[in-house]
Amino acid sequence: MCGRYAVTLPPEAMRDLFKTANAIDFPPRHNIAPTQPIVAIMEEQGMRVAKLVRWGFVPGWVKDPREFPLLINARAESMAEKPAFRDALKHMRCVIPASGYYEWRTGPDKTKQPYYITMAEGEPMALAGLYSIWVGPDGEEVDTAATITVAANPDLAVIHDRMPAILTPETIDDWLNVREVNARAAYPLARPLPLGMVKFYPVSTRVNSAKMDDAGLLEAVTVERPAPQAKPKKVQTGSGQLDLF
Repeated sequence: MCGRYAVTLPPEAMRDLFKTANAIDFPPRHNIAPTQPIVAIMEEQGMRVAKLVRWGFVPGWVKDPREFPLLINARAESMAEKPAFRDALKHMRCVIPASGYYEWRTGPDKTKQPYYITMAEGEPMALAGLYSIWVGPDGEEVDTAATITVAANPDLAVIHDRMPAILTPETIDDWLNVREVNARAAYPLARPLPLGMVKFYPVSTRVNSAKMDDAGLLEAVTVERPAPQAKPKKVQTGSGQLDLF
């Protein structure tokens, strides 16, 4: 799953990197949690734009969001069939910029150690996402989004069995191009990264609290037990929807 992440890329750098027509004044965030505002990049009328959306997907057909569980992640294996996501896969795909994300590894003693995961060369992540526009009874609009998850690659399977679908630079254009790239063609773009493209290290358990949001959360810490070593491992994929919030 992907339940917390960080974005430290300056707004202008984000605009240049993702080629958006606008820049959003989004301050550095080191511990973004579900239901909070996030930056999502999408195409509107042939133009690539950045928007603030709420992390927690609410389909447009929902009558009362208070009675519907927020979906923070969409499983790639089932998003084309799930009523909540299938239309968004066709018409409302987005990219969610990130500097890195957190995942928790459960140890033999059942304690959970957080790890911070980034690209191996330090470049920003482009998380594949889906978004929705919910319209309330009084005409108010709320933009919401979910990240897409896939089976963890062998690098990360030692921490968790899922990881975000991280788009490579050559797949971003097709993922966002909902006018010319249909759902069938877009579906395989959400896949695990090849080996060697990410790195990770243990961080403070302060990240467990969504109230914590400072640069110190990204610093490596020493843990009593040895950190897991990445090695090839056969990964079993599952089906169904997880991570309801």
